Amino acid sequence: MSTILTVSQINTYLKSIIDSDINLKNIYVSGEISNFTNHYRTGHFYFTLKDERSAVKAVMFRSAAQRISFEPENGMKVLVRANLSLYERDGIYQLYCEDIIPEGVGELTLAFEQLKQKLSERGMFDESKKKPLPPYPEKIGVITSPTGAALQDILSVLSRRYPSGEIVFEGVQVQGESAAGQIAAAIRKFNLLKGADVIIVGRGGGSIEDLWAFNEEEVAQAIFDSEIPVISAVGHETDFTISDFVSDLRAPTPSAAAELVAPDYREILYAADKILDSMTDSVERLISRYDISLMSYEKILAENSPERTVMLYSQCLDACKNKIDAAIKSKYESYQSALSNFSARLEGTSPLKVLSRGYSFVKDDNGFTVNSVHKLAVDDSIKIIMADGELDCTVVNIGYK
Repeated sequence: MSTILTVSQINTYLKSIIDSDINLKNIYVSGEISNFTNHYRTGHFYFTLKDERSAVKAVMFRSAAQRISFEPENGMKVLVRANLSLYERDGIYQLYCEDIIPEGVGELTLAFEQLKQKLSERGMFDESKKKPLPPYPEKIGVITSPTGAALQDILSVLSRRYPSGEIVFEGVQVQGESAAGQIAAAIRKFNLLKGADVIIVGRGGGSIEDLWAFNEEEVAQAIFDSEIPVISAVGHETDFTISDFVSDLRAPTPSAAAELVAPDYREILYAADKILDSMTDSVERLISRYDISLMSYEKILAENSPERTVMLYSQCLDACKNKIDAAIKSKYESYQSALSNFSARLEGTSPLKVLSRGYSFVKDDNGFTVNSVHKLAVDDSIKIIMADGELDCTVVNIGYK
């Protein structure tokens, strides 16, 4: 008699067979990804792995998915490391992936290109958003390993070229799992404390694995968000990282970054001397021009000065005074001569002169001169004026002619 089994019993039995087969453990399967889903709440990856003839379901749980550095995409050819098992609920077998490796290109190279494209689409590489470097920074921030050659290279160049600049150092790991977090935190710290005018972030060269901390999105975001200009100085001239594209300026080496961030003080002194010489020449030419102008103005002022005008009017006034004095003197002499003549004539006709010759004249009581007997009456009082005195008289008789 045939055994009656439930669906669950069948799926459980098949699962036990598959799970017990060592040939289906830690296997590598090659195929093309399709129907890829990154579950936003759980972080699990769900996809189908297929080739030209067949397909198999696959899942990568969050714990494993967090370890890969790139984002799987539909159409991507990959090599997955997985265990094959049965999903009892649906009765289908599927691959439980522990790792995914891109075929034909390295995993880190793929992750680099994916992040580069992602950040580029977000505008984080736009030249219009890059900040200019300060020409004469007072404080220069340096973020790198305290034990690496990069720090010594930067310090050597800055001490030689720009000894007046203050170097503010923040030591971090530049490779390893914690490196990206430390680098990003150091950049944010400089901005929070406003601890520098410009920041150099870098390390010496190395493999893509050695430089990977500078390809992390966390570091790129910190550089992009920085209000302080950032120079990326990672690796040698042929090495590029995501930090190079996001930063405000990329330097091929740490030493080159130090040269870019600060001017050579000798060039500053030379330029200052040239400016001083030019200013001196300009001032001397200006003084010479003003001297000529001043002499011209002095001549004009001398010719039109109030003092000269006063002197001219003073001379004119003196001449007028002399003319007036001469005219007054002439008039005076003329009037004096005329007066002498008149006085002589007047003296000749003076009543006193006549009186001195024995003549006299009569005044009435009112002081009026009496020149006719018809103006008098008997008993009128009169005064007879003579040359040497007066006579008070009374009319006693009047004789008429």
